[in-house]
Amino acid sequence: MASSKCNVETLIKHAASTIGEGPHWEEKAGKLLYVDILSNDVYRYDVETGDNEKMHLDGSTSIIVPAEDGGYIASSLRKLCHLDWETKTVTDILEVPSIGSNDRFNDGKCDSNGRLWAGTMGYESEPAVNELEKGCLYKLDKGKEIHTMVEGVSISNGLAWTADNTVMYYIDSIPRHVYAYDFDQASGSISNKRIAVDFNKWSIDDTGLPDGMTIDIEGKLWVAGYMSSKVLQFDPVTGAKIREVTVPGKKTTSCCFGGRDYTEMFVTSARVGWTEEEFQQLDPLAGSVFKVTGLGVKGLPAPNYQC
Repeated sequence: MASSKCNVETLIKHAASTIGEGPHWEEKAGKLLYVDILSNDVYRYDVETGDNEKMHLDGSTSIIVPAEDGGYIASSLRKLCHLDWETKTVTDILEVPSIGSNDRFNDGKCDSNGRLWAGTMGYESEPAVNELEKGCLYKLDKGKEIHTMVEGVSISNGLAWTADNTVMYYIDSIPRHVYAYDFDQASGSISNKRIAVDFNKWSIDDTGLPDGMTIDIEGKLWVAGYMSSKVLQFDPVTGAKIREVTVPGKKTTSCCFGGRDYTEMFVTSARVGWTEEEFQQLDPLAGSVFKVTGLGVKGLPAPNYQC
């Protein structure tokens, strides 16, 4: 395993005041979508002009993906909503039941058929300290029907699919596992759960907690290691760590590929949990979005939600 020789720059300084998350490259608009979870804000950042538009929601928001027929699908606490950015209209789609004391959505992506997979987590009293096994992974079909796909999750996190749509990868942060499932593209069913990457092979100081995730065209996983300052590349077939990218933000939360040819990687980070003194002395770029270039690999366009 080697450190990656690449270029890392701060793209959006202090982009989030709490938890920057959910990066999604909106190909048609050429904009980076992301959220600030506990500020209840979703953002559209224009990488050409530096313009950063914001829309405020009623509850903590962790997911934003474009909808094929216009607007966006976003989460607000335990609700999934449709956003009309031009009119700033928020239309609730549904709300999942509460299992714990104050659980919420935490991460989500669409599969190649346009179904939204969105996971929840139990109440978090402080960063990465939460009610255990109170979360679920849900699937929102095109007809806006919701299905519970996985139960007993502690912190539902990153999702990714292989290019041939035969395997889905899914993270539960607390056991520090990246799971693999056999995936049926036509039905959207999953089966044969197993561990693809076990973060427990490495110390918390080395790799942190597995958080958000993306996949490259070679089928390798890129996982943000929360509290490690790193994004780590893994071979999900062998579970081996291939290389790591260090960014100037300790609480890395997620990553996605984007840019015109999908050779750029965008990395979000969190500030929540630091005192002002810790922020200034230990992690002064916490909450920023970083851009990584020169990785030598490409990603693939993230699918939109299809109603």
